Amino acid sequence: MIDAYEDPGTPDCRGGWRYLWWLVLRQPGRSAAGALLGSVWMVLLAATPFLMAKAVDEGLEKGDLGALALWTGLLVAVGAFNAWLSIMRHRTMTRVRMDANFRTVKVVVGHAVRLGAALPRRVGAGEVVTIGVGDVNQISSALTVIGPGVGAVVAYLVVAGLLLTVSTQLALVVLLGVPVVAVLVGPLMLRLQGTEAEYRERQGVLTARIGDLASGLRVLNGLGGKGLVADAFRHDSTRLREQGYRVGAVTSWMQALGVGLPTLYLAVVTWMAARMTAQGTLTVGQLVSVYGYVAVLVRPVAYFLDWGYQLGRGVVAARRVVRLLRVAPEPDAGTCEAPAEPSALHDPESGVRVPPGRLTALAGARPADAAAVVDRLGRYAPSAVTWGGVRLDAVPLPQVRARILVADHEADLFAGPLRDVVGGRGEPADAEIMRAVRAAAAEDLVRGLPDGLDSAIDAQGRNLSGGQRQRVRLVRALLADPEVLLAVEPTSALDAHTEAAVASRLREARRGRTTVVTTTSPLMLARVDTVHYLVDGKVAATGTHQRLLAEEPGYRALVTRDAHTSGEEIATGTEEIVG
Repeated sequence: MIDAYEDPGTPDCRGGWRYLWWLVLRQPGRSAAGALLGSVWMVLLAATPFLMAKAVDEGLEKGDLGALALWTGLLVAVGAFNAWLSIMRHRTMTRVRMDANFRTVKVVVGHAVRLGAALPRRVGAGEVVTIGVGDVNQISSALTVIGPGVGAVVAYLVVAGLLLTVSTQLALVVLLGVPVVAVLVGPLMLRLQGTEAEYRERQGVLTARIGDLASGLRVLNGLGGKGLVADAFRHDSTRLREQGYRVGAVTSWMQALGVGLPTLYLAVVTWMAARMTAQGTLTVGQLVSVYGYVAVLVRPVAYFLDWGYQLGRGVVAARRVVRLLRVAPEPDAGTCEAPAEPSALHDPESGVRVPPGRLTALAGARPADAAAVVDRLGRYAPSAVTWGGVRLDAVPLPQVRARILVADHEADLFAGPLRDVVGGRGEPADAEIMRAVRAAAAEDLVRGLPDGLDSAIDAQGRNLSGGQRQRVRLVRALLADPEVLLAVEPTSALDAHTEAAVASRLREARRGRTTVVTTTSPLMLARVDTVHYLVDGKVAATGTHQRLLAEEPGYRALVTRDAHTSGEEIATGTEEIVG
């Protein structure tokens, strides 16, 4: 089975069927073993009625106790051996399914990592979640056809051959049964694929809505929009349920045929064999064997139908995985070396220029405008940004990511001890962590946790408040210590006292390093070296906070709209708050 650190290989993304076949080819030995064990196991099931017929005809009917004991002993031995084969078949197929499951998970996770920041922009969160919780299992279940599926085909042919030795007429009835099954089940399989695909699409949309609703519940409640979103969710949920009923209707017909058609076989062939025995064409032993053959045949026919059902759902799931794998990462054609020394970043589209080694702020009435500038400066959006005179998109992406860090105020937080959550890839010492904790004014957070830095943090920091999560993200960004830090609204969820402390300490912690923050908070703006005032995404004015307050009415209205003090008081009052 695939190892956690083993390369899963390059998947075949030409379609759902191709992907399933690729999973089979990645474990050829185990797949062949599963097919062989499944075939032998099912063929030996067909050997049971043959041995019973021999025991009846040559032992019981003739009164030969020796022959009866011989055939009975063989029957017991074959049954015991087949029980062992059944165990081995099940173990092998479990490994086949688990390998397909884990390999698909590794392929999807690896591709998600390669996509990086492009993933949420191009694939919905609900789509990824639905693949992880549903499609992966459907794909692995579809590989069941390797064992019992192949075995069913072999057993069907063997039973037909055995029936030819008894009666050509009976053998023809059995052989003609599979085309009848295909005619009846084929349209249902196609319909199942269509309804299942639509069901999965709607499930992904609904999953995304659940995530959005859960993450923004407080905001929605505060704005009075919770009821509106709840009504939309209820509507989507009702549509999903109705689609589920349609999937269930098709599934129920396929499962009913899986039980009904083999039973019909049993009735028709048994009736024909009984008439032939009454007419003297067949012996009593042959009648018993025919009944046994048809009873055994129930299982292969049922497997044919289950095979179609599982493959239909598996192909739908594989197509969704393939669609995700076809999403290409952001192009990286960079061939130029990054500037050797800290250099200025310039965004021609907005007019923003970020000098090296300085603390710069972007302030605009629309936070999205400032965030768009950060996306361009961090190379998360196409742009003509230059870095030390070199176009940013001409520099290899690994070099950009190693030196320029965008710290989003809603960035994901993984579950684990606090020291691991903020440490990232590295293993910083406690002293380093505590310096970053102090810079982010998060000492009270660490002291309030039961085990300090070793305290467990839930995924997305659900056991923390909004302000605590924001400071944890800031601690993580400071510990990364990038050459250029682009922080989006790093203090938006903090109270005034904590925000003033962060503003003062951030400046000290990043002294000599290039730092950009997006904010309209006067407490933060008073501490930066340069402020770019944005109007409609363009630089309308540049200067210090104090100069812009005095000379730019629009800027003054933006940063003091919620303040009860004058601009001069705001600019100087933080000196007394921060210690």
